[in-house]
Amino acid sequence: MTYAHGLGGGSDLPIPANFAILGGTAALVVSFAVLLLAWRRSVLEDGTRRALVPERFAAVLDGAAFAITLRVLGLLVFGYTAYAAVLGPDLLSNPTFGVFYVWLWVGIVPASLLFGRFYRAISPARTLHLVVARLTGSDPGRGVLELPRWVGYWPAAVGLFAFVWLELVYPLSTYLGPVRLWFVIYLAAMLVGGALFGDRWLERADPFEVYSTLLAHLSVWGRDEQGRLVVTSPLRNLTRIEPAPGLVATVAVLLGSTAWDSYRESPTWVRFSQTISQPTLVDTGMLLGFAVLVGAVFTLATGFLPREVEDRRLVPRRMAHSVVPIVVGYMVAHYLTFFVEVGQRTLAQMSDPMVTGANLFGTADLQINYWLSEHPTFLATVKVLAIVLGHVVGVIAAHDRALRLLPARLHVTGQLGLLAVMVLYTFGGLYLLFGA
Repeated sequence: MTYAHGLGGGSDLPIPANFAILGGTAALVVSFAVLLLAWRRSVLEDGTRRALVPERFAAVLDGAAFAITLRVLGLLVFGYTAYAAVLGPDLLSNPTFGVFYVWLWVGIVPASLLFGRFYRAISPARTLHLVVARLTGSDPGRGVLELPRWVGYWPAAVGLFAFVWLELVYPLSTYLGPVRLWFVIYLAAMLVGGALFGDRWLERADPFEVYSTLLAHLSVWGRDEQGRLVVTSPLRNLTRIEPAPGLVATVAVLLGSTAWDSYRESPTWVRFSQTISQPTLVDTGMLLGFAVLVGAVFTLATGFLPREVEDRRLVPRRMAHSVVPIVVGYMVAHYLTFFVEVGQRTLAQMSDPMVTGANLFGTADLQINYWLSEHPTFLATVKVLAIVLGHVVGVIAAHDRALRLLPARLHVTGQLGLLAVMVLYTFGGLYLLFGA
């Protein structure tokens, strides 16, 4: 079994590459032109068009019993996976790899889009932090120190980069030792940080929780100012992402790492990588370079505005929420087949954590459904649409926010830089999709 999850070359996608790239780029430009003509004032942040979840239903979802059930389930899955990771054989048929690289990293996308702050509800780090706080008689929401505001999302950006480095660069990423070590360091950082800064540390530093929470803002589930559960438009929900420091870096790592994952399996890079003597060092530089490039281009496009724009240095982070739909589009395009097919295989492996032929949950003999791979035209269409729709939604979110931040005379010219970036992202994403 292999965990190479690239998209493959253009021959795998039976859609003319030129048609898809030019068509997708044109769709984005046309969408932007329509927005300029028809969307003249900011409407997504008025906070009025949302519906309270019925009290009885909300009482169940916000109740202690439901929260405890989710925490216990999350802890059981974590404990079972840890059991396989520590005592199981160091083979790719060990379910640890599938849980870590597929169910967690890729599965967090559909789970968060459907259910909201999914990882926060099941997080083993948050549950263990709560248990430690209860045992020591401390308040889990408060630490001995207050987390400085300037910290923002920077710890999560670092954590996300550490994960994608392990997955995409480290040559021993499919051995249990590095995976165990990564997760031990992750848990230690979360528990120590939680003891020092309380729950706020987990909200800002846990890479999986931050990732899930960003994606959850594209779900229909949200909270009003009083903390009550509401149903709202994903576009309106998206505007509620807090523009804290490090937000641009966080979305840049997510988008840049996916782009690098596509490019590293292109024929051009494969041929070049066979000629270098330090591939790990070069790959690390390329991964970092892709993330920095995404963040720098976005910052340049949104940050250079006239002095009359209030707090113009903060504009990039205030616009960074518009990148989240693009991240979702890239994740769907890049990982769809990988998630569906290897995810099924992981479910089968969960019944046999020690690889002894056991069938603990009755899934060991599960037959993998390869329907997606067997219908390449449908698959290619879904991938192209995911990238294009992600960018269109991103343009809508960015345009609405720009109308609020920019003076009237800059409503058109002030967005041209952002349009150029979105076109570049669309062109680059589709180009990489077809095998670079």
